[in-house]
Amino acid sequence: MAFTATVCPITRQEFREHAKELPVQLDGVSLTAEVKEFSTKSLGWNINAKDFITLNGKKVKVQIGLNVTIVGSKELA
Repeated sequence: MAFTATVCPITRQEFREHAKELPVQLDGVSLTAEVKEFSTKSLGWNINAKDFITLNGKKVKVQIGLNVTIVGSKELA
């Protein structure tokens, strides 16, 4: 079985002009992923935050790290 790379259907310029913040819900906590051009040259969205999640009726502080990366975007010109 041969591996075929995913081709990104947008351009880097399209991403820059049209990408918007991405709303995310995590255990009832509303977060916003910011538009990001990663140091790897991939495109996508990112969240880095600290918040609280309830576990067994107790609030626990959590650190949240989320990358949403467009597959194939690293190879864009």
